[in-house]
Amino acid sequence: MFIAAQLVDWGFFALAMAGVEKMRVDPDATVMVPFDLYHMPFTHSLLGTAIWAAVFAIIVMVFQRNFFGGVLTAFVVLSHWVLDWLTHAPDMTIAGGPKAYGLGLWNYPQIAMPLELLITIGAFMIYVKRTRGPVGPPLILLGVLLLMQMVNWFGPAPTEANMALYAQALIAFAVTTALAWWVGHNRWHIRRGGLAAPSE
Repeated sequence: MFIAAQLVDWGFFALAMAGVEKMRVDPDATVMVPFDLYHMPFTHSLLGTAIWAAVFAIIVMVFQRNFFGGVLTAFVVLSHWVLDWLTHAPDMTIAGGPKAYGLGLWNYPQIAMPLELLITIGAFMIYVKRTRGPVGPPLILLGVLLLMQMVNWFGPAPTEANMALYAQALIAFAVTTALAWWVGHNRWHIRRGGLAAPSE
């Protein structure tokens, strides 16, 4: 599920490295995020996101032997497009065409910041409530996520969209995914009757 939530961003930065999808640094793009994401039809169009969701769901169904889990991961992948539509300037397309969508909440930090914190902390609280085990690992993951969010909001803005920027994003995703895997091996999901099973 953690990978599913970031999957199209994994795809975007990998494709940007290959020159397939494109972005540039533009301080006037939005108030909070100085990125003009002007060409990303394969990952951030609704059709592209749906294809990533379907492929990922099939992988989960085959390798985890979990049909319901695969369906859930597909919805998580698709939710990325919906949440990006809320925050992005109009750069989200339906199928890679010229018409783009986005409510642009990144131009309104007083709305976007509480919203992003609510999603992150809310997900943490739901996870902790529905699992059992030491609370330290998920707290460490939450702390790292919040620290990265603070750096993203208040840290120095990059001056150029280049390989170093793309690699930095992929490394950040890898670090948080590794932490999420570690958390999953230290917590157990609550099942019927109060019994617990490994959260992985």
